Amino acid sequence: MKPFFQMALAGASILVAGMAQADTFAEIKINAGHELFNKECRRCHADDSDHESYGPPLENVIGRAAGSIEDYDYSVALEASGIVWTPAALRAWMEDNDGFMPGTKMRHVGIDDRTVQDFILAYLASITTRDGSAISE
Repeated sequence: MKPFFQMALAGASILVAGMAQADTFAEIKINAGHELFNKECRRCHADDSDHESYGPPLENVIGRAAGSIEDYDYSVALEASGIVWTPAALRAWMEDNDGFMPGTKMRHVGIDDRTVQDFILAYLASITTRDGSAISE
């Protein structure tokens, strides 16, 4: 085999290995996010609409308008906010929901570790099935 083709094949195998590693890291983040969701969020929020919860379910939360789950009794502040749950808005909410949205009914959680936030956001993204490509940070 000519040296150019050997180098091209080697480069392609490195690229494939890198993609597999990226997939592994993404899966690890999602799994860690699921565990952290269960520890920090699940006591009040289900991750799908098939399970009852005190707060609104968080399935498909990314890209959803705040206060938009039908038949949930939101605070006036949240219902009238006009915000969309982008990753940045969810991060701000996780860190200080009272400061982000004064007048909300949710008690303060205070997840201020950005790595924990990243993992929970990765999990929430994994359970968001609608196309959110039009949503900006």
